[in-house]
Amino acid sequence: MLRCIYRNHILIGLPWLFIFLGFLYIYRGPSISPLYGSDTNIIETKSEPLNGPLNKGVCSDNGSWRVGDLKMQTGLKYAQPSTQNGRTDVNSVTNWNAPLVWEGTFDPVVIDAIYKKMDPRVAVVLFAVGKYTRFLKGFLESAEKYFLVDFRVTYYIFTDNKGDVPTIKLGKGRKISVVTIPSVNRWQEVVLGRMKWATITIDKQIRNEADYLYMMDIDSVFHNDFGAESLSPLSAVLHRGYYKNTRRDQFPYERRPKSMAYIPTDEGDYYYTAAVWGGYLEDMYRLVKYCYTQSEEDAKNDIEAVWQEESHLNKYLLYNKPTKVLSPEYLWSDYDKIPADIKVVRISQLVKNYEEVRPNGGH
Repeated sequence: MLRCIYRNHILIGLPWLFIFLGFLYIYRGPSISPLYGSDTNIIETKSEPLNGPLNKGVCSDNGSWRVGDLKMQTGLKYAQPSTQNGRTDVNSVTNWNAPLVWEGTFDPVVIDAIYKKMDPRVAVVLFAVGKYTRFLKGFLESAEKYFLVDFRVTYYIFTDNKGDVPTIKLGKGRKISVVTIPSVNRWQEVVLGRMKWATITIDKQIRNEADYLYMMDIDSVFHNDFGAESLSPLSAVLHRGYYKNTRRDQFPYERRPKSMAYIPTDEGDYYYTAAVWGGYLEDMYRLVKYCYTQSEEDAKNDIEAVWQEESHLNKYLLYNKPTKVLSPEYLWSDYDKIPADIKVVRISQLVKNYEEVRPNGGH
């Protein structure tokens, strides 16, 4: 940490005592204690309010995992790739030359074998506040069956009721970490609070325990393999409602110039969902913190972005392009029929009564 301070030219010349005391004030680390015993792979963390500014940089010896050489073990059997055959009904590359991932554009046998050798530690950040704890069991049990199977995964469950966290049989190298947060009165506060509590907890805890991070909505269930093909420095998922023929001026971006999430009607690539996104730990920290700080700026100006953090996410990704775009296979919805171009639904949002599950009746 001190090397990072010197590299960023911060606080040079100040007495080390004041630096040390300052960091103690800014980063009061959460206490961690066993919740259900070591054999169930569940730990508890109490999240604390933000006191003082966040870490200004991403200079860290932790979270340094990167995609390395694409090495594969000898003897692996898989289908020979072709330069002539493939998906012709969808586009599989963006105009900035990033992969656009669909079923049929990769071989899971090959890509999982390559990434398993790299052995990243994967964090999944989930918020289960109020009545949303009812979705934990279905999400976790299906994730254990389909999500990055045989990879090291920690599910960070942010909740206001730790007693509702179910005991789930987890695979080897996988665990649950419970982070206690306050209850709220509006569902919009849950959405905006995700960025606040995720920023704080990444800064204080997760960056020491993970290399790669996903943000996911808890009211979803996995149906098919969601594997290493999703990994990249910054991966975003196309929103199912706007991925086909929607013009950029019809995307539900924030259109009010007063908001920090504002995007002009003549700009835009795609519209991304905020229900699933992932990337390298430090890249995700920058993005999550961006959504949090931009939301705070909006609040100072007495405005709330039309789709909360999703609006800020889309603003960021317009000017900081994702390195991989995932098709709507990676977040569909049980509300919608499955079209012909969606060959596989990997994870889907559940049908629910928003008025019943949301704290302010869904309004």
